[in-house]
Amino acid sequence: MSTERVKVSITNMQKNVKIPSGIRLLIRRCCTAVLLEEGFEGSAEISVSFLNNAQIRQLNAEHRGKDIETDVLSFPLGENGVYDVNPDTGAKVLGDIAISIEKATEQAKMYGHSLQREIGFLTVHSMLHLLGYDHEVSGLEMVRMREKEETILNKLGLVRGSSYVL
Repeated sequence: MSTERVKVSITNMQKNVKIPSGIRLLIRRCCTAVLLEEGFEGSAEISVSFLNNAQIRQLNAEHRGKDIETDVLSFPLGENGVYDVNPDTGAKVLGDIAISIEKATEQAKMYGHSLQREIGFLTVHSMLHLLGYDHEVSGLEMVRMREKEETILNKLGLVRGSSYVL
């Protein structure tokens, strides 16, 4: 295993949806699985926030100029594999992930799968963005990213149409 230590800070910034037990562990497992799959070297720090639709809409408008709620936003702090390093821990600071728990709940119902599968997908998707993947560049990049997402989710037991059970 090449990844030394993965620190995932998770903050609930909303009061609309109760965060189910096991979700924080799931997010940590997803972050670690992406780093392992990508052969990430060294320690890493990631910040994840749960927001409501209004909060994520505001972030989306401020940072992307899109005045609409979205399911997840990624704020990478590195570029081309170069990251800031936390001087106290020596860990690479990868960035921030913001998940609309309201939107994730809506999408889980819409797609007919568990909230765990949806949050797992959003976390893996966002982690790939923090590592430099960008599906908006080209169709090929979108396909590559989707394949990686499914590979990682399958390894975690979060296959399409199934529930994640601890």
